[in-house]
Amino acid sequence: MQFEKAFIPYGGYWSTPFCKWQGSFSHLHAMRFAASVAREALEERHISSEDIDGISVGCTVPQRSGFYGGPWLAGLIGASHMTGPIISQACATSARVIVGAAMEVEMGSHTAVLGILCDRTSNSPHIYYPNPTAAGGIGEKEDWVWDNFSFDPFAKNSMFETAENVAKIAGIDRAAQDEVVLMRYQQYQDALKDKAAFLKRFMKLPFDVSDSSNRKVLYSLEGDEGVFPTTAEGLAKLRPIADGGSVTFGNQTHPADGNAGLLITTRDKAAELSRDRNVTVRFISFGQARADKGLMPMANVPASRQALDRAGIRLDGVKAIKTHNPFAINDLYFAQTMGIEVSEMNRFGSSLVWGHPQAPTGARSIIELIEELVLAGGGYGLFTGCAAGDTAMAVVIKVE
Repeated sequence: MQFEKAFIPYGGYWSTPFCKWQGSFSHLHAMRFAASVAREALEERHISSEDIDGISVGCTVPQRSGFYGGPWLAGLIGASHMTGPIISQACATSARVIVGAAMEVEMGSHTAVLGILCDRTSNSPHIYYPNPTAAGGIGEKEDWVWDNFSFDPFAKNSMFETAENVAKIAGIDRAAQDEVVLMRYQQYQDALKDKAAFLKRFMKLPFDVSDSSNRKVLYSLEGDEGVFPTTAEGLAKLRPIADGGSVTFGNQTHPADGNAGLLITTRDKAAELSRDRNVTVRFISFGQARADKGLMPMANVPASRQALDRAGIRLDGVKAIKTHNPFAINDLYFAQTMGIEVSEMNRFGSSLVWGHPQAPTGARSIIELIEELVLAGGGYGLFTGCAAGDTAMAVVIKVE
């Protein structure tokens, strides 16, 4: 299926900086924080809540009162006439929210859907599951983020083990992975040039951080928090996580906190709400796939092929590629299998560098993809990202 009616107003999107685990956003309720950011972002873009008739919230780490999902968040931004779902699909949540919103517009059930993506990996819930039939009536417990990062109940492995598995199958060594990290870090430096001019295309900087009541500004951030200077010597000093392995804490991403938002609407309304009516951003297609057990980074390839087939184009017809790359091996395997150079992907950086708050990660990548295409004079763009359960999603957009 190729979408014909789903558009994104140019500039009708935003992202906070991403902050490292237990960093400057760790005290903030993810959904309340996202609502505060969205309310201000819509006002700055002169987009009224009356212009929006639907909301879709992506959140993967439970927050207090999150049971009320979309209706609550809509109320927090002053749009109590709206309703919509809360969606959780691990690292593919952004793509799923955007695809769902595009389908609503395509079918004509809504004219404008606001997607808000938010997560706080810091201080995730410690959950107790009662089990009165167990010995002594003792239930089970789970630390939401840590336990699920560490163990897939179906494949019986941790996230990093999927990267090790693919590295062995594809014959990709640690040196190649570390080289990609250095490249992605250098690409991110381009986003910081001219006082972070690229980031300021969609991110408000400096970014004020308030207390949990949103009444007092505690401090201001100049950009992403948790991006550390990266050198070949520094990477070489790190031990592999597993004995004899190739994955280290240096060639994978880090957990983070943050949020992002974007609007999916009709062609006419997108032009009306656009920062520049001469720029058109159209949602074209999506794909999704699942790899074999324990081979999560491989899933990006079939998901991308499906999205490209539905768009009616080949990879050589794509001008820019962004990936959610929790591991350097993701990009190496994708490039090797799809027949491209690793350097052709992730201009201006990626989640490998600026971190992974889960739900908003893909949204920020897609926002950066739009801006990269605008700077390049338009064309097709591909985003792909893997997710828990050895899955992946991909989307194709077109900027004219």
